[in-house]
Amino acid sequence: MKDWQKLTSISDLNDALEASSQKPVLIFKHSTRCSISQMALDRFERNWNTTNLSQVTPFYLDLIAHRDVSNQIADQLDVEHQSPQVLLVIDGKCIFSETHQSIRLQNSLDLIKN
Repeated sequence: MKDWQKLTSISDLNDALEASSQKPVLIFKHSTRCSISQMALDRFERNWNTTNLSQVTPFYLDLIAHRDVSNQIADQLDVEHQSPQVLLVIDGKCIFSETHQSIRLQNSLDLIKN
């Protein structure tokens, strides 16, 4: 796994959302039981490099182990729960969400540049 910061508690989520006021936060919600989720994570990580990391703070959520955090994300960011799912958060608000085979790192990064 790349340089993800892990979301394992509601406190971690609150810290991530607070950090999104300083720098965009990218949250990858991963189901460790799903082959589509693993494929999306692998493709995402293959396309990511040091430049990408400088643009966002990446967070990883194992939603099987931390379902409470996943539910809180859905409630707090007003997004429908999906898996796999990538969320881009700026100033505590989800400005972009992609799921399943649509997940592409570049789509998230293009939003930050604009």
